[in-house]
Amino acid sequence: MLRKTRIILAAVFYVLITLLFLDFTGTLRFWLGWTAKIQFLPALLAVNVLVVLALIVLTLIFGRIYCSVICPLGIMQDIIARLGRRGRRNKYSYSPEKKWLRYAMLAFMVVTLVAGLVPLAALIAPYSSYGRMAANLMQPVYIGVNNLLAMAAEHFDSYAFYERDVWVRSWATFAVAAVSFVVIAVLAWRGGRTYCNTICPVGTVLGFLSRFSWLKIRIDESKCTSCRLCERNCKSACIDIKNHKVDYSRCVVCGDCVGKCKFDALSYTAHKPKPAVAKAAKAEGSAKVDTSKRAFLFGAVTAAASAAIAEEKVKLDGGLAKIEKKVSPERQTRITPPGSLSARHMAQHCTACQLCVAECPNDVLRPSTKLDTFMQPEMSYERGYCRPECTRCSEVCPTGAIKLTTSAEKTAIHFGHAVWIRKNCVPVAEGHSCGNCARHCPVGAITMVPLHPEAQEGEEKDEKKARLMIPVVNEEMCIGCGACENLCPSRPFPAIYVEGHEVHRRR
Repeated sequence: MLRKTRIILAAVFYVLITLLFLDFTGTLRFWLGWTAKIQFLPALLAVNVLVVLALIVLTLIFGRIYCSVICPLGIMQDIIARLGRRGRRNKYSYSPEKKWLRYAMLAFMVVTLVAGLVPLAALIAPYSSYGRMAANLMQPVYIGVNNLLAMAAEHFDSYAFYERDVWVRSWATFAVAAVSFVVIAVLAWRGGRTYCNTICPVGTVLGFLSRFSWLKIRIDESKCTSCRLCERNCKSACIDIKNHKVDYSRCVVCGDCVGKCKFDALSYTAHKPKPAVAKAAKAEGSAKVDTSKRAFLFGAVTAAASAAIAEEKVKLDGGLAKIEKKVSPERQTRITPPGSLSARHMAQHCTACQLCVAECPNDVLRPSTKLDTFMQPEMSYERGYCRPECTRCSEVCPTGAIKLTTSAEKTAIHFGHAVWIRKNCVPVAEGHSCGNCARHCPVGAITMVPLHPEAQEGEEKDEKKARLMIPVVNEEMCIGCGACENLCPSRPFPAIYVEGHEVHRRR
């Protein structure tokens, strides 16, 4: 019963949090955003005391059920380990705890977090690692299937689906996600929860607390025949049947051992079995210990706690000529999303989980390739611009790196300003009228002025030259949305681009 309850809860939770990363329509964030906010490291960085305390209490009562029910990376490892065991019985065996490695990884995370080097800590953080895998490896496949359905539906005049571009936002982040997946998958295939119990710092913290948990997997020595069936099925390699001991710092309460024991020698209980009572019960012919109530309590409290702390197709110009791709300009200051307050605040609070990147409907956010902000989101406008009415990134951010803002507040946040490059501008370079940037500026920060004022009157009057206008940017009004940069027809470099602000300001 314990194992079945755990599998059901883990499956439901894994599907929900994965859908949160895969969904590009933004319809699920209101319902599933809490699945990201109750993860341990995001809650810690967001200083969400309620969630952190709830996870600690949950661990002190039930043990490391966070790792087997709530953590998506842990659940993914269970799935891979299950596939690796197909056709192979009794795959695992007991191995001593590698304390030096566990605490070295924990010390690395603590030092990097204190030093403000969050991108380094995010490399081994479980939620961040899974987020990168979901956003970079799973979402492109999900969008590809959606595009096939959209093509099929179009033949029946149905528009239930719509196509999205499939593209790699950052090859560096993609490579990190791919390598992480391969390493974790190999470890899980061969040794079950090896990553959780040797590298994962969250597992180490919760493992320390789980030593003192109220409910534990306990061995009744009077019933145990030392057949080692439980030990050989423990994916955490934490059951030492020779000494009849369980390493509770590594046990993730999966329940596999309880289900495998043929002699009812293992139970998930609050008290160590008394040998005398156990023998008497055996003599009376008592076959099984009823653990259904405990399993129900386990499932009910886990669910209640979770609920309580709870969200390229080639483009052608007129179908004839291929449009030259835009190239991202070299920015002196990177652009961080509105609501992130400052580049420093973003760097110190972002876990680089890629959830905001995956959710951005305008393809504005992408992972940074700079070492000090590696894999954290920054803005660029080759594929779209930051629409004033969109607040999706702030709604899904689980750490508070992007503070929740309303669309009205967003239009008052200045997170960048436009810069005009004279030599790239169409009226200057080609002698044709344009004005695209001014027409589409949502805040009216761009004014068109004559390129040749002298040609409008007097002896040098020239109607063709008089019609040529160039933009002038009012930096006090510009908010940095990037509409001008995105819609500028100049290729490959735009004639107007956005520089970020180190510290955002409000009107």
